Amino acid sequence: MLIRQGHERNEQIDRKLASWLAAIAGALNAAAFYAVGFFSANMTGNVSTFSDHIAVGAWFSGLFYLAIVVTFIVGATISTLLINAGRRRNVHGIYAYSILTEAILLAILGCADLWLLGAWRAPVLVIGLAFLMGLQNAVVTRISDARVRTTHISGMATDIGIELGIAFDILRGREPSSEARHNRAKLLLHVHTILAFLVGGIVGVLAYRAVGGFMLIGAAALLLMIAATGISRARNQRAQAVS
Repeated sequence: MLIRQGHERNEQIDRKLASWLAAIAGALNAAAFYAVGFFSANMTGNVSTFSDHIAVGAWFSGLFYLAIVVTFIVGATISTLLINAGRRRNVHGIYAYSILTEAILLAILGCADLWLLGAWRAPVLVIGLAFLMGLQNAVVTRISDARVRTTHISGMATDIGIELGIAFDILRGREPSSEARHNRAKLLLHVHTILAFLVGGIVGVLAYRAVGGFMLIGAAALLLMIAATGISRARNQRAQAVS
């Protein structure tokens, strides 16, 4: 799931990656909104809200939304720098190590959410999650050659509409039937991603209501298991190649 890259990946690997990471991202994004009333991965909404606040002269609150967007971009930038450095050094499991980094930082953020009180809790939670969502989205975008996105669904919803339109034309004989399998695979990937994000969001809110910041630590544990599996497989493959 976190080893093969680009054309070496198949549809099943992409769907598995999308299902797991979109569910976790959906859980974190929905839980953050439930907890403090802000979205950490919805950059379209955050930019629009920033514009609205600036237009009416609410500069201070507007700048917070801008900070969310900038932090998301910084997370994606740091992720890319780590991946590029790992690939230059021929680190076979660099994508798994990137998810491991996300897991560790998320666990720290979960502890902060449990211990921080008052005015610091909301900004730390939202800004921290924005960084991690940017990091995660860059990982899955790079490893899948942009076929998979896990932290937001606007693009996925658009892609579903596109693939449904293509499928309709194939059924009418307006597009070659040879495209049907590829069209079906892309449609399934996008539907899986949205459903995983939706179910993850529901579970995330229910879990946050029950255990608070421990929900973030639980999500970090899931990411840790995913990363550890990838790292283990990368090491086994490297050992086989050497032998």
